[in-house]
Amino acid sequence: MALLVEKTTSGREYKVKDMSQADFGRLELELAEVEMPGLMACRTEFGPSQPFKGARITGSLHMTIQTAVLIETLTALGAEVRWCSCNIFSTQDHAAAAIARDSAAVFAWKGETLQEYWWCTERALDWGPGGGPDLIVDDGGDATLLIHEGVKAEEIYEKTGVLPDPASTDNVEFQLVLTIIRDGLKSDPKKYRKMKDRLVGVSEETTTGVKRLYQMQANGTLLFPAINVNDSVTKSKFDNLYGCRHSLPDGLMRATDVMIAGKVAVVCGYGDVGKGCASAMKQAGARVIVTEIDPICALQALMEGLQVLTLEDVVSDADIFVTTTGNKDIIMVDHMRKMKNNAIVCNIGHFDNEIDMHGLETFPGVKRITIKPQTDRWVFPDTNSGIIVLAEGRLMNLGCATGHPSFVMSCSFTNQVIAQLELWNEKASGKYEKKVYVLPKHLDEKVAALHLGKLGARLTKLTKDQSDYISIPVEGPYKPAHYRY
Repeated sequence: MALLVEKTTSGREYKVKDMSQADFGRLELELAEVEMPGLMACRTEFGPSQPFKGARITGSLHMTIQTAVLIETLTALGAEVRWCSCNIFSTQDHAAAAIARDSAAVFAWKGETLQEYWWCTERALDWGPGGGPDLIVDDGGDATLLIHEGVKAEEIYEKTGVLPDPASTDNVEFQLVLTIIRDGLKSDPKKYRKMKDRLVGVSEETTTGVKRLYQMQANGTLLFPAINVNDSVTKSKFDNLYGCRHSLPDGLMRATDVMIAGKVAVVCGYGDVGKGCASAMKQAGARVIVTEIDPICALQALMEGLQVLTLEDVVSDADIFVTTTGNKDIIMVDHMRKMKNNAIVCNIGHFDNEIDMHGLETFPGVKRITIKPQTDRWVFPDTNSGIIVLAEGRLMNLGCATGHPSFVMSCSFTNQVIAQLELWNEKASGKYEKKVYVLPKHLDEKVAALHLGKLGARLTKLTKDQSDYISIPVEGPYKPAHYRY
């Protein structure tokens, strides 16, 4: 695809695969709105006052139908929005088309190359000569990363005249990042510093991005305030646990038509994502084995009736392998060579480095057979047997299916809206320093409360005597600040 920005008749920039899908996207978006009561409640509560009027928001988050409802909630509250996806396979092209036509600048399509992906990220951050966005909604931290690396490179260039060198790293994606920054320095040597100076803050969606933020906070390099949305109970528990219960089996069935019942499924990691995946596999009739480093998580798995073993214990016997850890180098090519014929290998952690795709792709004589997009059979020359890898090791629930259900994502994305409002409303107060924060528990509980009516729930109310007895306010918060589960 030619990397050229297009414009709507109203002058809004975009780059999507097929604008003719916009009507289809709008129909699905309207269905999703009914299943996303938290976001719709935000529009009702905050829309009339237009709190985001004058705010520029850049998003780097899976461009799905559910994300489209988030984007139009931000615009309904007055924001101007530019958006890209945070995964090369996760965009739903009809969703991107609907938003590009109707409400925001979008640069995303399913099946981007890595070069196209980073071009889209750069476009989403490019608000013209007046600097960058005021706020960022990030998922995995790539937009945040590009700004931080850009600022660092500009400072070095100003002091020494040395440009970033893509050849200085073996990481293919980071080579592209350095190339973008190097080329930008020639035309605007203060581009990313202008972005940094304008930015009010970022709200981060997922574990991997949050880890990056805490690392930058620890070493003193974080350039602007950040809110960790991932550790809100109504995000981590609902998105990671309940969402994966639905989207993992959906992705497996769409990609491979596998019957899960009776199979041996290995779930690598038993955090919230792993718990959701293990639960889904168990409910579908699989015999589930968990791998874990953490004795507490291991004990939790055992108490749910799951086996806890090492990958080496089961690599030759299992039928399905799912990585969920958020770490790297979980399933290596030497593991894959020992798997039974047509074992399925997939990832539902954020990035693509849980599975050793580089080792697989460069293994001497290995043959790749693409069965359909995001479903590949890799055949090893010495055994003539193969494994099936989904979504090239990236998020299979979005690469091979449509991700988590709308209701689950409403919980997650309502947190994003509240975090963005918090950063924007406090921009002049000094409340938020260049640190990482979590939303206070009363807001977490508000997100939960906004979703109860959709499910027909009615809450019991504390009496004043009961409130005094347990030292909890009648109106909450009911959980301590450190509560996550």
